[in-house]
Amino acid sequence: MSDWYYMNVVLIQTTLTTLLLALSIQVPLRFGVFSFAGVGAFGIGGYGGAMAMVHLEWSTWPAVAVGALAAAVVVSLLGLVVQRLTGLYMGMATIAFTLIISVLAVNGGDATGGAGGLYGALGEINMQQIVLVVVAVVAVLVWTEARGLGRRIDTVREDPELANALGIDVNRYRLMSFALSGLIGGLAGAITTLLRSTITPAEVNFHLVIVALTAIVVGGARSWLGALIGAVIFVWLPTWLSFVQEWEKVAYGFIVAAAAIYLPNGVLGVAKDALHRYRTREERARVAVLQEKS
Repeated sequence: MSDWYYMNVVLIQTTLTTLLLALSIQVPLRFGVFSFAGVGAFGIGGYGGAMAMVHLEWSTWPAVAVGALAAAVVVSLLGLVVQRLTGLYMGMATIAFTLIISVLAVNGGDATGGAGGLYGALGEINMQQIVLVVVAVVAVLVWTEARGLGRRIDTVREDPELANALGIDVNRYRLMSFALSGLIGGLAGAITTLLRSTITPAEVNFHLVIVALTAIVVGGARSWLGALIGAVIFVWLPTWLSFVQEWEKVAYGFIVAAAAIYLPNGVLGVAKDALHRYRTREERARVAVLQEKS
């Protein structure tokens, strides 16, 4: 077990940071907000943490905290600006926000390292600390999925007019989704950067949107568990497909496309449907036995 762990420690860390990135996109989707601002938050958190370490000589976790909080504040302000947008217009606006972060990093001079990026931000982060951060984030999201709050969030997503009629402040819930998305995306960016010791503008780009969406689509969009399943598949699938050698990317793309087409609710949705059918069958069998006895 220990040999396997040390051989795959980088993949495990990447799985956890990818989970945080996927959650930063999944959270607003659960609130009915088509926002990709979590990717921009990833960049703000990464650059914020790296700048705090390199320029201000802060220690690791204060640097992570300042990066994550800066991302939460900026994305919350973005939410105030774009709160009237919906659907594709919201998606385009938040993708533009991510691209603006990348452009600012390129033109940030010595502060951001310009096009070459910022180097030397090596934090002291171990696996236990990353797991604690992920567990804390998941605990908050489990709370948002709990019965009362979870039902209000579902109503905000599925029928905003009904939510308003029921006295639910839709705008407040949607702004809350921006703050959560920014904080989680900032944490993902800061931890990833301080693990790698570097960040460049090329890392904060549209490809991260694809990474996060792939994890969510394959795993499931309605629960943090779906994002976890998607992150595991996204990070580990290339390793599992290494036996096909040069056809690895083709096989990977085919599997992801097939999952998107044939698993509309993700792997988690398939598992839930199978569990529901099993419980229904068991319940019918139990009722049949009781009827025979009576």
